[in-house]
Amino acid sequence: MQIYKVGGAVRDRLLGRPVVENDWVVVGASAEEMLEKGFRPVGADFPVFLHPETGEEYALARTERKSGRGYGGFTFFASPDVTLEQDLIRRDLTVNAMAEDDEGQVIDPYGGQRDLEARLLRHVSPAFAEDPLRVLRVARFAARYAPLGFRVAEETLELMRQIAESGELDALTPERSWKEIARALMEPSPDVFIQVLRDCCALKAWLPELDSLFGVPQPAQHHPEVDTGIHILAVLRQCAMHEQPLDVRWACLLHDLGKGLTPEAEWPQHIAHEKRGIRLIQAVNERCKAPRDCQELAVLVGEFHTHAHRALELKASTLLDLLQRFDVYRRPQRFEAFIAACEMDARGRSGLEQRAYPQADYLRSAATVARAVAVQPLLERGLKGAELGEALKAERLEALKIHKESGGNA
Repeated sequence: MQIYKVGGAVRDRLLGRPVVENDWVVVGASAEEMLEKGFRPVGADFPVFLHPETGEEYALARTERKSGRGYGGFTFFASPDVTLEQDLIRRDLTVNAMAEDDEGQVIDPYGGQRDLEARLLRHVSPAFAEDPLRVLRVARFAARYAPLGFRVAEETLELMRQIAESGELDALTPERSWKEIARALMEPSPDVFIQVLRDCCALKAWLPELDSLFGVPQPAQHHPEVDTGIHILAVLRQCAMHEQPLDVRWACLLHDLGKGLTPEAEWPQHIAHEKRGIRLIQAVNERCKAPRDCQELAVLVGEFHTHAHRALELKASTLLDLLQRFDVYRRPQRFEAFIAACEMDARGRSGLEQRAYPQADYLRSAATVARAVAVQPLLERGLKGAELGEALKAERLEALKIHKESGGNA
């Protein structure tokens, strides 16, 4: 039995990055031997075990053969006869196909160290094209390592293009896809994830609503970058720079989908794109099986982001309707996430990244003013039910009128 550290732990150590978790491969052992040593099996049909003390994953060296569609369509063969090189060749990228022995010596049969130095994400073998999940996975790695200068090798991008055009991406389950999407959006360069998918035609196959935004113009006086797709990438960069959470990043990704429905004759204007985009956002939410908080925020940001941008001009009644729609009294954090997404949208414009966004503080103070209206005096007047609701709304409206007249300083 020989045990090697493999994959990301080896890659990140060589890059001088923190190692988050260790994965191990065991050569020359059987499942029975692993059980005898106290290892706990992860699943009945998969040769992966948990260490009895550390809980880290130890996988028997194995080969695999394509046996069906999708990332799950493989037959695995684990045996004491499978070599380390045979195990490593089934991996996706050369930088992930390195191993390290117990003395710290690197075993690198497929040129992973060379590609680390060249800052290349390159596939290990033609078998790469058998697993459609690798398209999303490689794009995610590109998003993680772009700040270090990494790029996807052209030959690997071509294989990714072949997968996208084959229709194999349709075989991915929403749950597995979402796991990759969520991780990618939280990487240092989430815009690179989208750009790589577009470069290999996977974005068109997977998220056509988003892909269709590239090439759609916007008014240059508001959007110096003009192209709507380029704007989305810039907004994602702002999200990463300001360390926004996943729900904000997801909402920012989808907020302008309605512009893809604007007839060309109306370009570069996009009147009512907010309303038009709602059904597209809902469709993408459902297809990707996004978590509920991400779904809700994406729809709300899509519908109301221009309200935020015009916050200082809104009538008090419109502002009250906005606060009611977000239920700022019971869910203040959702409104805060909305404000954050809108600010990222405003900053995701060429040359305007540092422009102040006073609308954020104005909206926050308006929410504070509305929440500060006391219910008790109304109850003491004997109001209840619908009558109480209307009276409370009227009090809040009056408070917001004073707030607006004071320039948001009340």
